[in-house]
Amino acid sequence: MRRPEIVIAVPKGRILGELMPLFDKVGLKPEASFYDENSRQLSFSTNHTNVTLIRVRSFDVATFVAFGAADLGVAGKDVLMEFEYPDLYAPVDLQIGHCRMSLAAPAELSENQDFWRQSHIRVATKYVNITRNFFAQRGIQAECIKLNGALEIAPQYGLCQHIVDLVSTGGTLKANGLKEMEVITEITSRLIVHRGAYKTRSAAIGHWVTAFEEAVKDGN
Repeated sequence: MRRPEIVIAVPKGRILGELMPLFDKVGLKPEASFYDENSRQLSFSTNHTNVTLIRVRSFDVATFVAFGAADLGVAGKDVLMEFEYPDLYAPVDLQIGHCRMSLAAPAELSENQDFWRQSHIRVATKYVNITRNFFAQRGIQAECIKLNGALEIAPQYGLCQHIVDLVSTGGTLKANGLKEMEVITEITSRLIVHRGAYKTRSAAIGHWVTAFEEAVKDGN
């Protein structure tokens, strides 16, 4: 099977909805099945014969692009920080998917002033590398328990006392008796590009990089 000239990886879920207005602005229209929530299809043609979309999990977008299976993609800053793939280039902040990555704990522990003087801490998180680096910079060894969901109940059931996770409104934290202690970084989604593909097909890929840059400027 011949690989399409341009493959763009996009994430499933909430970010995809925020991405659609940008697709309209750059003139990229997926086939009708792309909008079918019941479809199990993962690869989609577009109104550009040389452009194919693939829809994967948000964490997997960066992997597809980093290893050259996709040429461009849309990934959050959190994913880029977690994996630090050297072959990824993130030229455009799309200004979508706004949230923050935060350290949180049960409300009664969040005001503990002795916390930052500890030498060891156990943390539940999906972002093991980011969490370890964050604490290492403060001289604290973080024992990270990797969870892909339900982090907010981990302290309640004794798995840990602290979590590192993405926070949007903070409502889920509050509902589970947790409070933000510190914001690690602000998050938005970026247009990412495979460096090698950008060098070898600069005209074709550069067209889309420029189109998305202009679309973001148009929305500001």
